[in-house]
Amino acid sequence: MKRVIQVLSQDSNRIGRVRENLGRLLIVAFTLGLFWQPQQASSQINSGRGPLTVRSAWTLEPGYLTLLTHTRFFGKVAKLAQPGQTTINAVTIWDVQGGLSLNYGISKHIEASFVPVIYQDTNKSSDKGYNLLDDLFLFLKVGSLGSKGSALSYGFDLGVRFPTAKEHNVIFEPYSANKTSFGANALLSYARDPLYPEDGFSMHFNLGYWNHNDVGSKLTPDIFTRDTVRVLTMTQELNYGAAMLFPFDKFDFRFEVHGRNFLQKPPVTAFSRESVTYISPGVTYKPYRWMTLLLNADIRVANAADETDYTKPGVNKISDLPNYPNWRITLGTKVAILPTSLYAISERDILMKKAESRRELFEQIIKEQRETESAEEELERIKDERRKAERELERLRRILEGEAERQKQEKGENDNSEPPL
Repeated sequence: MKRVIQVLSQDSNRIGRVRENLGRLLIVAFTLGLFWQPQQASSQINSGRGPLTVRSAWTLEPGYLTLLTHTRFFGKVAKLAQPGQTTINAVTIWDVQGGLSLNYGISKHIEASFVPVIYQDTNKSSDKGYNLLDDLFLFLKVGSLGSKGSALSYGFDLGVRFPTAKEHNVIFEPYSANKTSFGANALLSYARDPLYPEDGFSMHFNLGYWNHNDVGSKLTPDIFTRDTVRVLTMTQELNYGAAMLFPFDKFDFRFEVHGRNFLQKPPVTAFSRESVTYISPGVTYKPYRWMTLLLNADIRVANAADETDYTKPGVNKISDLPNYPNWRITLGTKVAILPTSLYAISERDILMKKAESRRELFEQIIKEQRETESAEEELERIKDERRKAERELERLRRILEGEAERQKQEKGENDNSEPPL
């Protein structure tokens, strides 16, 4: 332990400088995240490690399986005329979504996610007004990359959206067409406590691309045969997100910023064809280590514009409601299914595991320090050899200059001693 303390003391100045530079880097990165004007993949709930909407670069431990069930809703009063009536009535329009997310740790650096949306309001008069089994998402994450003991982790994920819903192009929800779409996301996470990142302050950053693969799609229901508008250019968007987590004993608090920016917008018959940004404060209650309860609020900060053309057949405007909700609330429950040993683990076992992990980290620090010391000694030996070579070259130069001078003098003496002719 004394050796560990000495090692940490010797490195304290260097660590301080690294933290200072890292702090500046993170401030710059977070500022860019805030002002990067717009998330297809990230609009789905995440049951893995890290925030609720923004995805972390951490992966689940191998063999771990988590389940998160959620409901998300938005409601607003609108003035509508009922079918066959001329009177205007006040009606509450709801946008409710319910789904689940299953995440499984395949290996140390690979995690898979299965995210079906079970229920989604569509608010369309041409059908029942809802999808019972909406679209299905699959994600594969490669993460937890970086050196052991480092505060920074990075990775990426790949996602696919399968159009299993009956109705698409749903108001209040991110744009979708009746096509299989796909995308990728770059992930970066910073943890104040690298060994147990979820026990301390952390920050997370996402930047992604989503391709809707929707060329040729008709966005209005099939009964509107007069609609001749089709998707002529593939819809593409950039997604971004940034989040901060503040964990405590029984509660975790988070603050997220996420949104989307279209590189190529869908046609004017699409709902939600505008770029949008949300801020999302939230809280997590942890009654047990294997179960958490979540509350999240999404507040739209941009964009209030509505770019849909409601003069087209099959595109009906609901009173003066926006394409994107001004706010929405998410409630969820997250449960660790595997390993089952999590249900019986005690606080003592947790502390023992942490102590063992700390010991392994200290041993690695000592090993790296010894390797550093060995490298420094080798560098000093190289410097000594170079200084010796320089001194030998200097002596050789002086010797050669002296010999040249002597030869010159001897030649002059020989010339003076020859008799005149």
